[in-house]
Amino acid sequence: MRTILCAFLTLPLLAADLPQSKPDEVGMSADRLKRIHPMIQSHIDAKDYSGAVTLVARKGKVVHFEAHGMADIEGNKAMKTDALFWLASMTKPMTAVSILMLLEEGKLVLNDPISKFIPEYRNPRVAVWNLPNDPAGAGLKLVPAVREITIQDLLTHTSGLANGFEGPAGDYVRRANLPPGGSLDERIRRLAPLPLNFQPGTQWEYSPSTGFDTLGRIVEILSGMTLEQFFEARIFEPLGMKDTFFTVPQNRLADVAVAYTKNDKSLVRPTAMGEVRKQMQADFSGAGGLTGSTQDYLTFAQMLLNGGQLNGMRLLSRKTVELMTSVATGDLDLRNVAGDQVLKGYGFGLGVRVRRSTGDNGWMGSLGDFGWAGVLGTYFWIDPKEQLVGLVMIQTRNTRLREEYPNLVYQAIVD
Repeated sequence: MRTILCAFLTLPLLAADLPQSKPDEVGMSADRLKRIHPMIQSHIDAKDYSGAVTLVARKGKVVHFEAHGMADIEGNKAMKTDALFWLASMTKPMTAVSILMLLEEGKLVLNDPISKFIPEYRNPRVAVWNLPNDPAGAGLKLVPAVREITIQDLLTHTSGLANGFEGPAGDYVRRANLPPGGSLDERIRRLAPLPLNFQPGTQWEYSPSTGFDTLGRIVEILSGMTLEQFFEARIFEPLGMKDTFFTVPQNRLADVAVAYTKNDKSLVRPTAMGEVRKQMQADFSGAGGLTGSTQDYLTFAQMLLNGGQLNGMRLLSRKTVELMTSVATGDLDLRNVAGDQVLKGYGFGLGVRVRRSTGDNGWMGSLGDFGWAGVLGTYFWIDPKEQLVGLVMIQTRNTRLREEYPNLVYQAIVD
């Protein structure tokens, strides 16, 4: 089963009520956009994921918005375009925007050491293997960091903060047994004393949680609000985003797409108790705590594409968005994330990856396109050159889709 909402309907589609259009009015082919569904359906048939929502907007107008497959297989619930998805790391660009709002107010600069705001981060230490080529058997030592971690280090994933059990500082993270959820204040106080995996600014290592949770805590300290309150007052309300939450309300739990795990032959539903806990637990993570709708995320993305404003509401200046979406990592190697997210051809800006080559990574795009993804398959990108936003929302990890879907979107451009 599938549900289709054509982009040229006259009913309001988005929280911010973005204009809608027939594809040919903005240089895209309606027939070519129809190729998206068979590709998505092929993954559903292969049990790669249960369902998806796909959306394309160009020149400020929605030209494709479609629900595919099922949101809940066992409950026989078709996917709908207003389904809610755990956004996971697609929370990070919103945290980056929050930090940049504070920058515009003169409350920080990117080169500020984070210990200026969180003293527990003062005088960090770095874990170093005694023998780099034989870390397991040679042990490690702790050495002083050459310099402190800065705001920019956190935004660009070059801080050295250990996130998991890999790297020389991994054992320290394991022993710390950091709990999920809860307040950022408590989490960061436990995290800050841990040693780093490398000297700040010298490597790129994706930070799934710790870096952007720290940024979220800095937002709280400088604004006097919780991160949830800041997002609501400074991003969601101004943009009309009514379907994005840190804590999903009871009356919206039924709208959350089930997060399945794929095994060799089928999709595995989480246990009933585990599913309830996941959806009910308040997780105020600046790195990955949000659940939201496709429509809402398009509203946020369109604001960035418009240079920081939408429908008369300005969140950032055009120059700030230019800063956010410029490569800030120099020649650092952006290695694969979790082994399967290829970032060859990309650099990193402030909270988003930024394309610096159109040929290296193997899928279509433009120099300067930027975006990010969530661990369960949500993915977005913004292409300023083509004035395009692409979104695909699923709830089972599938990184191949991040290459296939942009190809299907770009092949539909005909102007």
